[in-house]
Amino acid sequence: MVISRASSGNRDNVNDDESVPMALALIFPGQGSQSVGMGRELAEAYPAARQVFEEVDEALGEKLSDLIWAGPEDRLTLTANAQPALMAVSLAALRAAEAEGFSVDKAAYVAGHSLGEYSALAAVGALSVAETAKLLRIRGEAMQKAVPAGKGAMAAVLGLDHDAVVALCEASAEGEVCQLANDNGGGQIVISGDKAAVERAIALAGERGAKRAIPLPVSAPFHCRLMQPAAERMAEALAGAEIRAPRVPVVANVVAAAITDPNEIRTRLVEQVTGQVRWRESMEYLAGQGVDTLFELGSGKVLSGLAKRIDKRLKAQPVGAPADIQAALSLLN
Repeated sequence: MVISRASSGNRDNVNDDESVPMALALIFPGQGSQSVGMGRELAEAYPAARQVFEEVDEALGEKLSDLIWAGPEDRLTLTANAQPALMAVSLAALRAAEAEGFSVDKAAYVAGHSLGEYSALAAVGALSVAETAKLLRIRGEAMQKAVPAGKGAMAAVLGLDHDAVVALCEASAEGEVCQLANDNGGGQIVISGDKAAVERAIALAGERGAKRAIPLPVSAPFHCRLMQPAAERMAEALAGAEIRAPRVPVVANVVAAAITDPNEIRTRLVEQVTGQVRWRESMEYLAGQGVDTLFELGSGKVLSGLAKRIDKRLKAQPVGAPADIQAALSLLN
């Protein structure tokens, strides 16, 4: 497959008369996809994958890899651990695929769900692995500390569209925070905010036509205005981070469109802390740009399942273990 690029580096400017359609995008999972033992097979089979875990361990000054591979699960699930851990597994999967001849330059775009956007940026050289690990540790700690325990909540609303969930949140807020956090697609939308407001939304959802509204077992209300202290902390951390132009455009969560400018990347990562993860729109954007194949690099296959429900034109292949790599690469032949 031949992929042409516009001279500016922004592939949206490629003239369809002068290039073939761009088929492949790499996607990177977010929190909730973690599991004890993830990435161990990759590290055992590929020295390049093991090196990623070693880089993350060194950057954080601790053996996060031991926690990833041996648990306990309750410690791995902590936000400050889960975020750099998931990134490490995603990058290990990419390095393993590269050892088998894959190149990130074969992708037209990359995208990541919430923290996965950092994984995507590391994959395309905008951030180093070590810098990404440090940023995600800061991000996880800041998000955990932003709201006192028990004050916030999140819930998944199933069976309502975007506008209906926005209206549900507005009706439930009553002066508190209740807002759409993740539009995941496939009839799955997550809301976030003050605990009482989210509970009101759960109670009201059935009357508004939702199939179900399910409280989520999370430690903080992510992607809502209550995360403003964490956004301010990330603004400080990102101000000191070296962000380079990515080799491949990154579809940013908060705008659901491709970006390449390092200053805009910095801005969007700060906005992402309190802003909506527009995943459904991001996948629709990719399909609209001619993408038809997705590699989900890292732990689990949540994003692959969502992609198929968002747009049936999208073929998704999870790449989280050695056995997945050849299956993925065969799709490019």
